[in-house]
Amino acid sequence: MEIREGTRLGIYEIVGELGAGGMGRVYRARDTRLGREVALKIVHPHLGRDPEYARRFRREAEIVASLSHPHIAAVHQLEESDSFWFLVMELVGGETLGERLDGGQLSISETLRVASQIALALEAAHEKGIIHRDLKPNNIKITSDGVVKVLDFGLAKTLPAESSSAGPSKTATDTHTGVIVGTAAYMSPEQARGRPIDKRTDVWAFGCVVFEMLTNRRAFGGESAANTITSILEREPNWDLLPKTTPSNLRRLLKRCLEKDLPRRLRDLGDAR
Repeated sequence: MEIREGTRLGIYEIVGELGAGGMGRVYRARDTRLGREVALKIVHPHLGRDPEYARRFRREAEIVASLSHPHIAAVHQLEESDSFWFLVMELVGGETLGERLDGGQLSISETLRVASQIALALEAAHEKGIIHRDLKPNNIKITSDGVVKVLDFGLAKTLPAESSSAGPSKTATDTHTGVIVGTAAYMSPEQARGRPIDKRTDVWAFGCVVFEMLTNRRAFGGESAANTITSILEREPNWDLLPKTTPSNLRRLLKRCLEKDLPRRLRDLGDAR
Protein backbone atom coordinates (compact mmCIF):
# COMPACT_ATOMS: atom_id res chain seq x y z
CA MET A 1 0.00 0.00 0.00
CA GLU A 2 1.39 3.38 -0.99
CA ILE A 3 1.13 5.94 1.79
CA ARG A 4 0.87 9.58 0.80
CA GLU A 5 -0.97 12.74 1.75
CA GLY A 6 -4.67 11.96 2.10
CA THR A 7 -4.23 8.22 2.70
CA ARG A 8 -6.68 6.95 5.32
CA LEU A 9 -5.62 4.38 7.91
CA GLY A 10 -8.79 3.77 9.86
CA ILE A 11 -9.66 7.06 11.56
CA TYR A 12 -6.26 8.59 10.71
CA GLU A 13 -5.66 10.72 7.62
CA ILE A 14 -2.06 11.22 6.51
CA VAL A 15 -1.02 14.88 6.32
CA GLY A 16 2.66 14.43 5.41
CA GLU A 17 5.87 12.54 6.11
CA LEU A 18 8.02 13.53 9.09
CA GLY A 19 10.96 11.17 8.73
CA ALA A 20 12.24 7.63 8.31
CA GLY A 21 14.40 5.17 10.22
CA GLY A 22 15.39 1.55 10.47
CA MET A 23 11.96 0.47 11.76
CA GLY A 24 9.81 2.39 9.32
CA ARG A 25 8.48 5.84 8.50
CA VAL A 26 6.85 8.51 10.63
CA TYR A 27 3.96 10.61 9.37
CA ARG A 28 1.95 13.56 10.60
CA ALA A 29 -1.69 12.54 10.61
CA ARG A 30 -5.09 13.85 11.64
CA ASP A 31 -7.27 11.89 14.01
CA THR A 32 -10.62 12.43 12.28
CA ARG A 33 -12.58 11.27 15.32
CA LEU A 34 -10.98 13.57 17.91
CA GLY A 35 -9.93 16.34 15.51
CA ARG A 36 -6.30 16.40 16.66
CA GLU A 37 -2.97 15.87 14.94
CA VAL A 38 -0.80 12.90 15.89
CA ALA A 39 2.37 11.20 14.69
CA LEU A 40 2.08 7.73 13.15
CA LYS A 41 5.12 5.44 13.11
CA ILE A 42 4.42 2.84 10.44
CA VAL A 43 6.56 -0.29 10.74
CA HIS A 44 8.16 -1.64 7.55
CA PRO A 45 5.83 -4.36 6.21
CA HIS A 46 8.56 -7.02 6.12
CA LEU A 47 9.11 -6.53 9.86
CA GLY A 48 5.41 -6.62 10.63
CA ARG A 49 5.05 -9.94 8.80
CA ASP A 50 7.64 -11.58 11.07
CA PRO A 51 5.56 -13.20 13.86
CA GLU A 52 8.38 -13.04 16.42
CA TYR A 53 9.12 -9.39 15.63
CA ALA A 54 5.41 -8.56 15.76
CA ARG A 55 5.08 -10.24 19.15
CA ARG A 56 8.03 -8.35 20.63
CA PHE A 57 6.95 -5.10 19.01
CA ARG A 58 3.46 -5.39 20.52
CA ARG A 59 4.91 -6.13 23.94
CA GLU A 60 7.34 -3.21 23.81
CA ALA A 61 4.60 -0.88 22.53
CA GLU A 62 2.41 -1.82 25.48
CA ILE A 63 5.18 -1.07 27.96
CA VAL A 64 6.25 2.20 26.32
CA ALA A 65 2.59 3.28 26.20
CA SER A 66 2.55 2.87 29.98
CA LEU A 67 5.08 5.70 30.30
CA SER A 68 3.22 8.83 31.29
CA HIS A 69 5.71 11.61 31.86
CA PRO A 70 5.89 15.30 30.88
CA HIS A 71 9.29 14.80 29.25
CA ILE A 72 8.46 11.68 27.23
CA ALA A 73 6.47 11.84 23.99
CA ALA A 74 3.38 9.76 24.67
CA VAL A 75 2.46 6.59 22.78
CA HIS A 76 -1.34 6.55 22.55
CA GLN A 77 -1.98 3.15 21.01
CA LEU A 78 -0.87 0.41 18.62
CA GLU A 79 -2.95 -0.26 15.50
CA GLU A 80 -2.92 -2.75 12.63
CA SER A 81 -4.15 -1.86 9.15
CA ASP A 82 -3.74 -3.71 5.83
CA SER A 83 -1.27 -6.17 7.36
CA PHE A 84 1.12 -3.60 8.83
CA TRP A 85 1.52 -2.15 12.28
CA PHE A 86 1.68 1.47 13.32
CA LEU A 87 2.07 3.38 16.56
CA VAL A 88 -0.11 6.39 17.28
CA MET A 89 2.03 8.90 19.15
CA GLU A 90 1.94 12.42 20.53
CA LEU A 91 2.92 14.96 17.88
CA VAL A 92 5.53 17.17 19.53
CA GLY A 93 6.11 20.65 18.14
CA GLY A 94 9.31 22.66 18.21
CA GLU A 95 12.77 21.66 17.02
CA THR A 96 15.02 18.72 17.69
CA LEU A 97 18.12 19.21 19.76
CA GLY A 98 20.05 18.35 16.60
CA GLU A 99 18.41 21.27 14.82
CA ARG A 100 19.14 23.54 17.78
CA LEU A 101 22.81 22.52 17.61
CA ASP A 102 22.92 23.49 13.92
CA GLY A 103 22.94 27.04 15.29
CA GLY A 104 25.94 26.40 17.55
CA GLN A 105 26.70 25.01 20.96
CA LEU A 106 24.41 25.70 23.89
CA SER A 107 25.34 27.88 26.84
CA ILE A 108 26.16 26.08 30.06
CA SER A 109 22.91 27.24 31.66
CA GLU A 110 20.81 26.04 28.71
CA THR A 111 22.72 22.76 28.61
CA LEU A 112 21.91 22.17 32.27
CA ARG A 113 18.24 23.03 31.74
CA VAL A 114 17.89 20.65 28.79
CA ALA A 115 20.01 17.91 30.38
CA SER A 116 17.99 17.91 33.60
CA GLN A 117 14.77 17.29 31.65
CA ILE A 118 16.36 14.49 29.61
CA ALA A 119 17.59 12.90 32.84
CA LEU A 120 14.07 13.05 34.32
CA ALA A 121 12.64 11.31 31.26
CA LEU A 122 15.22 8.53 31.24
CA GLU A 123 14.98 8.06 34.98
CA ALA A 124 11.21 7.57 34.68
CA ALA A 125 11.72 4.99 31.92
CA HIS A 126 14.38 3.16 33.92
CA GLU A 127 12.05 2.96 36.90
CA LYS A 128 9.64 1.07 34.60
CA GLY A 129 12.45 -1.24 33.51
CA ILE A 130 12.81 0.36 30.06
CA ILE A 131 16.04 1.51 28.44
CA HIS A 132 15.95 3.72 25.37
CA ARG A 133 19.11 2.45 23.58
CA ASP A 134 19.07 5.13 20.88
CA LEU A 135 19.22 8.46 22.70
CA LYS A 136 20.68 11.16 20.43
CA PRO A 137 20.02 14.84 19.61
CA ASN A 138 17.54 14.00 16.84
CA ASN A 139 15.44 11.99 19.31
CA ILE A 140 15.07 14.95 21.66
CA LYS A 141 12.58 17.74 20.96
CA ILE A 142 12.53 21.22 22.50
CA THR A 143 9.16 22.94 22.29
CA SER A 144 8.70 26.65 21.75
CA ASP A 145 8.19 27.15 25.49
CA GLY A 146 11.35 25.25 26.40
CA VAL A 147 9.87 21.89 27.38
CA VAL A 148 12.12 18.96 26.47
CA LYS A 149 10.59 15.68 25.25
CA VAL A 150 12.45 12.45 24.59
CA LEU A 151 11.12 10.72 21.47
CA ASP A 152 11.33 7.38 19.76
CA PHE A 153 11.42 4.57 22.24
CA GLY A 154 11.03 2.34 19.17
CA LEU A 155 14.35 0.67 19.92
CA ALA A 156 13.57 0.50 23.62
CA LYS A 157 14.48 -2.70 25.41
CA THR A 158 12.42 -4.08 28.25
CA LEU A 159 14.64 -5.16 31.13
CA PRO A 160 13.92 -8.24 33.22
CA ALA A 161 12.22 -7.14 36.43
CA GLU A 162 15.19 -8.20 38.56
CA SER A 163 17.62 -6.08 36.53
CA SER A 164 15.66 -2.83 36.27
CA SER A 165 17.32 -1.56 39.42
CA ALA A 166 20.74 -3.06 38.64
CA GLY A 167 23.28 -2.12 37.34
CA PRO A 168 28.24 8.59 11.00
CA SER A 169 25.00 6.46 11.74
CA LYS A 170 24.25 2.78 11.49
CA THR A 171 21.11 1.39 13.02
CA ALA A 172 19.72 -2.11 13.52
CA THR A 173 16.33 -3.02 14.97
CA ASP A 174 16.70 -6.47 16.54
CA THR A 175 16.51 -6.53 20.32
CA HIS A 176 18.32 -9.84 20.92
CA THR A 177 21.59 -9.93 22.82
CA GLY A 178 24.52 -10.03 20.40
CA VAL A 179 22.98 -7.69 17.84
CA ILE A 180 24.14 -4.08 17.70
CA VAL A 181 21.21 -1.69 18.07
CA GLY A 182 21.37 2.09 18.09
CA THR A 183 23.19 4.95 16.40
CA ALA A 184 26.95 4.46 16.31
CA ALA A 185 28.12 7.82 17.68
CA TYR A 186 26.08 7.44 20.88
CA MET A 187 26.61 3.72 21.53
CA SER A 188 28.15 2.54 24.77
CA PRO A 189 31.17 0.22 24.51
CA GLU A 190 29.12 -2.79 25.62
CA GLN A 191 26.38 -1.90 23.14
CA ALA A 192 28.92 -1.56 20.30
CA ARG A 193 30.24 -5.02 21.12
CA GLY A 194 26.74 -6.50 21.04
CA ARG A 195 26.95 -7.47 24.70
CA PRO A 196 24.11 -7.44 27.26
CA ILE A 197 23.15 -3.93 28.28
CA ASP A 198 21.35 -2.18 31.11
CA LYS A 199 20.35 1.38 31.97
CA ARG A 200 24.01 2.43 32.06
CA THR A 201 23.93 2.33 28.25
CA ASP A 202 21.48 5.27 28.42
CA VAL A 203 23.79 6.96 30.95
CA TRP A 204 26.60 6.76 28.38
CA ALA A 205 24.40 8.20 25.60
CA PHE A 206 23.26 10.95 27.98
CA GLY A 207 26.92 11.86 28.54
CA CYS A 208 27.51 11.95 24.78
CA VAL A 209 24.54 14.27 24.29
CA VAL A 210 25.59 16.63 27.11
CA PHE A 211 29.15 16.76 25.73
CA GLU A 212 27.75 17.67 22.31
CA MET A 213 25.51 20.39 23.74
CA LEU A 214 28.54 22.03 25.39
CA THR A 215 30.94 21.69 22.45
CA ASN A 216 28.83 21.20 19.32
CA ARG A 217 31.15 18.28 18.63
CA ARG A 218 30.49 14.60 19.07
CA ALA A 219 32.31 12.96 21.95
CA PHE A 220 33.27 10.10 19.63
CA GLY A 221 33.52 10.65 15.89
CA GLY A 222 34.71 8.92 12.77
CA GLU A 223 34.30 8.90 9.02
CA SER A 224 32.28 5.68 9.20
CA ALA A 225 30.30 3.69 11.74
CA ALA A 226 33.26 1.30 12.09
CA ASN A 227 35.70 4.16 12.76
CA THR A 228 33.29 5.68 15.25
CA ILE A 229 32.97 2.40 17.14
CA THR A 230 36.76 2.10 17.23
CA SER A 231 36.88 5.58 18.76
CA ILE A 232 34.29 4.58 21.38
CA LEU A 233 36.20 1.45 22.33
CA GLU A 234 39.74 2.83 22.30
CA ARG A 235 39.79 6.62 22.73
CA GLU A 236 38.77 9.30 25.19
CA PRO A 237 36.72 12.38 24.29
CA ASN A 238 38.74 15.54 23.73
CA TRP A 239 38.02 17.08 27.12
CA ASP A 240 39.86 20.25 26.08
CA LEU A 241 36.88 21.08 23.85
CA LEU A 242 34.71 21.80 26.89
CA PRO A 243 34.27 25.52 27.58
CA LYS A 244 36.78 26.78 30.12
CA THR A 245 33.86 27.97 32.25
CA THR A 246 32.40 24.43 32.55
CA PRO A 247 31.90 23.80 36.29
CA SER A 248 34.15 21.15 37.78
CA ASN A 249 31.18 19.11 39.01
CA LEU A 250 29.78 18.99 35.47
CA ARG A 251 33.16 17.83 34.15
CA ARG A 252 33.23 15.08 36.76
CA LEU A 253 29.68 14.04 35.86
CA LEU A 254 30.57 13.75 32.17
CA LYS A 255 33.61 11.63 32.96
CA ARG A 256 31.49 9.32 35.12
CA CYS A 257 28.88 9.02 32.37
CA LEU A 258 31.53 8.28 29.71
CA GLU A 259 33.47 5.76 31.76
CA LYS A 260 34.28 2.78 29.53
CA ASP A 261 34.64 0.48 32.54
CA LEU A 262 30.99 -0.41 33.20
CA PRO A 263 31.25 -0.98 36.98
CA ARG A 264 32.77 2.49 37.38
CA ARG A 265 30.18 4.28 35.23
CA LEU A 266 27.46 6.40 36.82
CA ARG A 267 24.71 3.95 37.75
CA ASP A 268 21.61 6.13 38.10
CA LEU A 269 20.66 9.29 36.24
CA GLY A 270 18.98 10.49 39.41
CA ASP A 271 22.51 11.19 40.62
CA ALA A 272 23.03 13.49 37.63
CA ARG A 273 20.39 16.03 38.61
